[in-house]
Amino acid sequence: MRHDRRQHRQGSPPRTGRKRGTQSQAIGRSRGGITTKIMALADAVGNLTDFRLLPGQAHDLRGTGALIDGLTCGQLLADRAFDADWLREALTGAGIEPVIPPKSNRRFPAEFDRETCKWRHLIENLFGRLKEYRGIAMRCCKTDESFSAFIALAATVIRLR
Repeated sequence: MRHDRRQHRQGSPPRTGRKRGTQSQAIGRSRGGITTKIMALADAVGNLTDFRLLPGQAHDLRGTGALIDGLTCGQLLADRAFDADWLREALTGAGIEPVIPPKSNRRFPAEFDRETCKWRHLIENLFGRLKEYRGIAMRCCKTDESFSAFIALAATVIRLR
């Protein structure tokens, strides 16, 4: 009598083919539940210029490299989550002044322009205007392509107002 060991292994059977699911849909689990982060670039008047979607549990710096490639501006305003030496060096190397407040646990805090930093409220206002659309606030779209298209459409409508 032949005994097949594979039938008595613990766990699920071995997978065949590619794994389907939320891996590429920018959906992640965080303390608030299933979430998606929108990393956005805004111009000087608070209009959306570019954005990336990240899973909710991903750190903010994870999508920053792709977002700042080829960026041409005088200053980049960001919050404390973006306080990283490599980001400051990349921005300075591109001729962009980083206006990023240092984290509280930094041994040698970096200098930043406090008056210019007060204009970060334009970015927060942008997110507030985007979240007026229920589909963006609740992430009603299943795929990241359709969610990105909805964000782009809402940003266009906001810009035309």
